[in-house]
Amino acid sequence: MFNAAVVLAQTDSGISAGLLLAGLVAVAAGIVILVIPRVLNYVVAIYLLASGALLIFEAL
Repeated sequence: MFNAAVVLAQTDSGISAGLLLAGLVAVAAGIVILVIPRVLNYVVAIYLLASGALLIFEAL
């Protein structure tokens, strides 16, 4: 799934804002998981929904 995001981002002539946002969300999710491990399920679910939505909107 991540490879698809990289390929979509490289088709533009620069770094895609969606890929940057996905990276920022991943870092934020990692920090939250380290601080409060009980929210792992929610963080993973939100991350998957957000990254999936970004891929869909970039494909349109």
